[in-house]
Amino acid sequence: MCAVLAVGACNRGIETKEAVRQGVIDHLATRSNLNVAAMHVEVTSVTFRKNEADATVHFRAKNDQSSPGMTMNYTLERQGSRWVVKSRSEAGGTPHGEMGEMPGALPPGHPPIGGQSGATPK
Repeated sequence: MCAVLAVGACNRGIETKEAVRQGVIDHLATRSNLNVAAMHVEVTSVTFRKNEADATVHFRAKNDQSSPGMTMNYTLERQGSRWVVKSRSEAGGTPHGEMGEMPGALPPGHPPIGGQSGATPK
């Protein structure tokens, strides 16, 4: 009976924002083009369901307190005593914070892509 209670308590021990945050950080660390150490990563909300967790995570650069950053939604799966990212999606807005441009707009001077207006076939 004690062993069953201990296992249940251990599983609940990872149902925390910090454990989910670590799972997201571990996931980001596998991406070679990201410097996770330069990012402030905050789990703003999380919902736990059996072996899954849905989390909203806010990111911003540590050295830029004025940046609005960006928010992503993650679905994580419990694997042993840790959380592993299954999928992610943008949580609305632009992926790089508010930039004052319409979604899909190209930066100034960028050549047209595909069927966007302004493209002239040769």
